[in-house]
Amino acid sequence: MEAPSKSRLSRSTGGWITFPFIIASSIGLTLAYGGWSFNLIVYLIKEFDVESIDAAQISNLVNGAGSLIPVLAAIIADSFLGCYSTIWISSIISLLGTILLALTATLDSLRPKPCEVGSTSCSPKSRIQYVVLYAAIVLATLGYGGTRSTLSTIGADQLADKPKDQGIFFNWLFFFWYSACVVASTAILYVEDNVSWKAGFFICVACNVVALVIFLMGSRFYAKFKPQRSPFTSLARVVVASIRKRQIALPSTSEDFYQGQNIVPKALPVVPSKTFRLLNRAAIVSDGDIKQDGSTTNRWRLCSVQEVEDFKTLIRILPLWTSSFFLGTTIGVLISLSVLQALAMDLHIGPNFQIPAGSIFVFVLLSSALFLALFDKFLIPTWRSLTGKSLTPLQRIGVGHVLNHLSMGVAALVESKRLNGAKSNQRSNIVPISVLWLVPQLALVGIAEAFHYPGQVSLYYQEFPITLKNMATAMISVLVGIAFYLATALIDIVRKTTTWLPGNINNGRLDNVYWVLVVGGVVNFGYYVTCAWYYKYQNTKEVDYSDSASEE
Repeated sequence: MEAPSKSRLSRSTGGWITFPFIIASSIGLTLAYGGWSFNLIVYLIKEFDVESIDAAQISNLVNGAGSLIPVLAAIIADSFLGCYSTIWISSIISLLGTILLALTATLDSLRPKPCEVGSTSCSPKSRIQYVVLYAAIVLATLGYGGTRSTLSTIGADQLADKPKDQGIFFNWLFFFWYSACVVASTAILYVEDNVSWKAGFFICVACNVVALVIFLMGSRFYAKFKPQRSPFTSLARVVVASIRKRQIALPSTSEDFYQGQNIVPKALPVVPSKTFRLLNRAAIVSDGDIKQDGSTTNRWRLCSVQEVEDFKTLIRILPLWTSSFFLGTTIGVLISLSVLQALAMDLHIGPNFQIPAGSIFVFVLLSSALFLALFDKFLIPTWRSLTGKSLTPLQRIGVGHVLNHLSMGVAALVESKRLNGAKSNQRSNIVPISVLWLVPQLALVGIAEAFHYPGQVSLYYQEFPITLKNMATAMISVLVGIAFYLATALIDIVRKTTTWLPGNINNGRLDNVYWVLVVGGVVNFGYYVTCAWYYKYQNTKEVDYSDSASEE
């Protein structure tokens, strides 16, 4: 029995009736993941006696995996399991990890015993405690990552016959995702810091259970599709086919290249472009490559000209893509180390309320969300009235680069002030400077993200051929994942080559780390400008970039 086409949904399945189930599942899973991951650094330091910089490194690894796993999950869903099965299996994995994490906060045997005040010796740390802890983190991260992209895909699939409704769905999906992140980084973290870790983590467990139950309740309403070929498979085929035919001479006529199976009879044959000519061999027709019906005998030996050109489009945009690696790296370093700064500052607002250190991430979310609204309602119309043109994706990304590295400079100045306070107050590890001093650098990061993140999605979505449109968000996810791992490597290099990042940052020079990022950012911005200068838009059609970005 054939799977239903995405353009022809059954009247009994799909449509907006599935929206509450998918959105509620997304909210529950985001609350569960954000509730423990946003406060992971604090939990590792306070409950497992992990050194502060090591805790920040672990957080960077988790954030990196949280961005790479959705891409792998999308490939698995597209090629093997389908979105529905991938979501419920991943939800169960996430639940197991979150339960394990809650148990580490509940059972004394799964947590190191705190050292007694004034004691010169502490109880030895059990290896099994750390095995359980890291197993919980891995499972919870793996599970959430498996649902992050597939939930949005299955939601869009329910509205496959209504493209305009898909845009509305994505707008609401991102709105509720941001809202859930704000709740997780404030309310749940407040419970963890002021009530108990046990209570906070079991709230995460409850959110995960509710999300899984609600998703399964909607099973009979979902339109389910059989797995299709992943676009990544098509790209891999071009590489393999071109290598296998590397000894074949390139022909000069279009008749010797494979155009595809379902080509309009009167359509003119396409000759592959002259750039990256090695890849053109993947489309050369050899004896025995084509069946009588026009299909290929071996998909890993022959590709169509269009598939080859699609791969070349990806190669052309790679330099611009790599220029954002350092952009994401600075964000990873700033966010993780800002938590360590917050732990060493006055967290009080008034005499009775204390901000959870992990909650400072909310300032990035709020500034990004607020500036996105300002961007669409005020900045874009103003720019159009002044120039008569839309702000291009490359211009938007460039502004994001500048603001992001400006935030590093602000962070360096704030840290210099904090270190001066630490020198005059050496009796305590808490510097009598308000944590609100960190707000400007975090707000600038959020504003920068409002520029460069939608700009990059718009660029990839506009420039990629129709067969690779789904890779637009995947490119961003891979970029963010790699950036967090680069942030981890950068911090390791600084620790091994300098004394700037000791266990107690009051004795280090974190401000120097930020200044290095500023210098690196200037160099990287020069690389970006060079790439943008030489890049030629493949699709010159006028696009409303603000709309296209919001639809992503």
